[in-house]
Amino acid sequence: MLDQFFTPRAKTLQRLQSGPWSEHVAAFTAVLHERGYTRSTGREYLRMVDQLCRWCHRRRLDARDLTEIRLADFVRHRRRRGRRWRMDRAAVRRFLECLRHAGIAPVSSPSIDADAVEQVAGQFARHLAQERGLRQNSVAHRLRVIRRFLVDRFGDGPIRLEALGAGDVIGFVRRNAHAAGPASAHLMVCALRAFFRWLCLRGDLAADLAACVPAVPDRRLVTLPKSLPAADVFRVLVACDSGTATGRRDYAILLLLARLGLRAGEVRALTLDDINWRAGELTVRSKGGRQDPMPLPRDVGAALVAYLRGGRPFCATRRVFVGAKAPRKEFATSAAVDEIVRKALVRAGLTPPHHGAHLFRHTLATELLRRGASLGEIGEVLRHRHSSTTQIYAKVDLAALHALALPWPGGAR
Repeated sequence: MLDQFFTPRAKTLQRLQSGPWSEHVAAFTAVLHERGYTRSTGREYLRMVDQLCRWCHRRRLDARDLTEIRLADFVRHRRRRGRRWRMDRAAVRRFLECLRHAGIAPVSSPSIDADAVEQVAGQFARHLAQERGLRQNSVAHRLRVIRRFLVDRFGDGPIRLEALGAGDVIGFVRRNAHAAGPASAHLMVCALRAFFRWLCLRGDLAADLAACVPAVPDRRLVTLPKSLPAADVFRVLVACDSGTATGRRDYAILLLLARLGLRAGEVRALTLDDINWRAGELTVRSKGGRQDPMPLPRDVGAALVAYLRGGRPFCATRRVFVGAKAPRKEFATSAAVDEIVRKALVRAGLTPPHHGAHLFRHTLATELLRRGASLGEIGEVLRHRHSSTTQIYAKVDLAALHALALPWPGGAR
């Protein structure tokens, strides 16, 4: 398989095939091929592995001796000799991952003498994931807040949780709430309340400091939901190039957002097993671990078929949507879906105030309301847990609001 990346007479090819790490190199080459790396990029990755093998041979190191520290020494060695390539670290890290997957290189394990902040954060993360059932992204968001709070309160000193008081909580929120947006501030206070309740249950705090966390104003009902006219949605969809694999992927994603009102994370989490073609249903993995069945419209199904047959590259993941560039794998975060929406709006020549995937969710709800759907029906389509979440769309129901409006003073009766 090395012949796919090198010419038959290449010296690098001969060294990799005859060297002591030839079996490891062959396994790594298969991974590059499976993940869809181009010939040029794969060749550069394998050249870097060749340099790493020669460097290890001079130091009498075996593949079992490779660690992150060894790789950092290798990269620094290359840079001291004036040999720099922007993919140095990525290439050797991919090779180390391959060795670890095969059980050759040791898997790094956290030190027992880890930093006290990380110890507390790790225990809190297990509580959130195992006992409260939060997803990985939700846990990560809360941990960022808790780490920042502990560092802000204790600095480089010892972590003394029993010394926390109401003043520490209030002061932290006051210093950080104004610098963040409304959604980030709300997430921050929610994370702090959950953290203090957990500490109280463990016995680290004599009193529950969750009650001391200041409330953040809920501004959801202050502004109108950002949405697009139906004509603009059509412009965004037709701007996708159906002649390319990336265009077919983006078109399928945008249709899921526009026709079903999916969240960015729900599009990212969609797997091949979630599509029931015979029943015409789609299983949506919603917040809180819920799995909600939804009807699969004909146009959405056709777009998915066009992408799966003529756009989705061969890869190991069961996720429906994968990246357009190597390594061919699932989207790392939901931000990839938001970025697809942003680029689609640019192609269509639109500049709405909001550029994320939620723009189409608001658009769908607004359009349903204008066509006579009730707030309860809209909540069912959008899979809202609480009716209060759907109330933000009541402000765009002008026909219903007109009946409630009082006559202008001095105007016609």
